[in-house]
Amino acid sequence: MIYSNLNSILKESDNIVFFGGAGVSTESSIPDFRSEAGLYKTKNNLSYPPEVMLSRSFFNSHTEDFFSFYRTKMIYKEAKPNSAHFVLSHLEKLGKLKAIITQNIDGLHQCSGSKNVLELHGSIHRNHCMKCGKSYSLDYIINSESIVPRCDICGGIVKPDVILYEESLDMDVLESSIRFIKSAEILIVGGTSLVVYPAAGLVDYFKGKKLILINKSSTSYDNKADIIINDSIGKIFSEVIL
Repeated sequence: MIYSNLNSILKESDNIVFFGGAGVSTESSIPDFRSEAGLYKTKNNLSYPPEVMLSRSFFNSHTEDFFSFYRTKMIYKEAKPNSAHFVLSHLEKLGKLKAIITQNIDGLHQCSGSKNVLELHGSIHRNHCMKCGKSYSLDYIINSESIVPRCDICGGIVKPDVILYEESLDMDVLESSIRFIKSAEILIVGGTSLVVYPAAGLVDYFKGKKLILINKSSTSYDNKADIIINDSIGKIFSEVIL
C-alpha cells in the first residue's frame, strides 16, 4: 500500500522537491556519518575525533592533518550514482521535480544528470585559493605534491568549497532552498536523520500537501509526515514506477 501510494503521488504531482542526506549516497559506497558503520563511529585510530577534524578551527590550526583526513575520508572519486540519484534525475526530466536540496558534497546528483541541485554543504568538486580566489578542480587537490595544496599563482592555500563546522551556510543556497520548499506541493525527505541544523530545520518551511520521509531509522519529524518508509532510499526508488 505504501509503495502504491508513493507511485500515485509521484505520477500525479508536478511540483515535487527532494531534500536528501548522506543515506542517499551510502549505496554508492560512500559512508555516512552517524550510523554504526559511519565515519563518526569508526574512528580508525585517528588522533582527533572526525567532528573536530571537520571544523574550521582545526583547518586553521592543523591544516596538514585536515587535508590528510579529508583526502582519505571525504573524497570518493570512483563512486557512481545509484538508483535514487537516477530516479530523481528522471523526475526532473519529466518536469515533476523542481529542485534537489542536498547535504551531500559528492556531486553524484549532477553525475546522474540532475540540473537544479542546491548543495547546502558545498562540494568536493569546487575548490578555491584563499588568497587570490582562483578556482581549482578536485584533481588538483588529489594530485597535489604537497599535503596542503597551494595556488599555482600566488601560493595561497587551496581550500575545498565545503562547509565545515563553525562555518555558515551559503545564504543564497539556503534562501533558494527555503523558497523551493515553501512552494512545493510534495516534499520528499530521504536518507537523512534530520539532526544537523540549520539544514534539518528546512522541513519546517513546508506547507504543501504531502510530506514523505524515507530513512532507515526514525526521525524527529515522523509525527509530521504523511508517509513514513523506514528503508533505504535506493531500494525504495528502484521500485518506483513512473
